[in-house]
Amino acid sequence: MQQPGRRFTNPRSPAREGKLVTVGRVEDLPEGRGATVELHGGKELALYHIGGRFYAVENFCPHKGAPLADGQLHGHAVECDWHGWRFDVRSGACVNRPSEPVETYEVVVEDGWIRIKV
Repeated sequence: MQQPGRRFTNPRSPAREGKLVTVGRVEDLPEGRGATVELHGGKELALYHIGGRFYAVENFCPHKGAPLADGQLHGHAVECDWHGWRFDVRSGACVNRPSEPVETYEVVVEDGWIRIKV
């Protein structure tokens, strides 16, 4: 379901099932980088490694659908490449458009494996 005020609905956002999905090893994503995580059924998320921690958000900007995993990181904020909207990867809040957040997903690291709760 589309959130109020959203211009773009992310059809590739995974359904919330309350399960942990293993997406890779800690060493697969260098510090200060983001990556697209492809899940079952063509669903995907954006995963970031910042300050020794991992964060996951939906991969598409609510403005026009740009992939956020491709955006530039500025501290804990990722900037959409298309129109400059910035999202705090810890909370999903849009820094320059407070009414346009993205969904966040819990990330767990166990024995060197990165798992995301979907």
